[in-house]
Amino acid sequence: MFKKKEDVIVEDLDSLIGENIKITGKIEGKGNLRVDGFIEGDINYEGNIVVGETGKVYGNIKANDISLAGTIHGNVDSKTKLVILPTGTLIGDIQVSSFVVHENAKFDGNCKMLSNNVTELHSKSKAENTK
Repeated sequence: MFKKKEDVIVEDLDSLIGENIKITGKIEGKGNLRVDGFIEGDINYEGNIVVGETGKVYGNIKANDISLAGTIHGNVDSKTKLVILPTGTLIGDIQVSSFVVHENAKFDGNCKMLSNNVTELHSKSKAENTK
């Protein structure tokens, strides 16, 4: 009868870009950010980002944890985890340590999984090759 609205809540929210807000340009900062409006530009954030169902980002995003219920057209670099919820759409390449895609979510791009072990092995291999 009633469809449960899938949503994500960030504890200790520091910044909110509301549904009626449109921003053009680069966004940098730290803390927890929720986007329910429209952003045209890159986001470089030291913290977590939630893109709500009405949120749209046309640009690259770099952050710790990213939860997507809206739309991202751009590349995503998540230091820890990227979650695409059932209403989420991501068109772009991703680089993540952990990646969760819910049923009915949309993802069109390439995925590169990072881990500390792979990074350490790559660094050791580079060091050995320069000797």
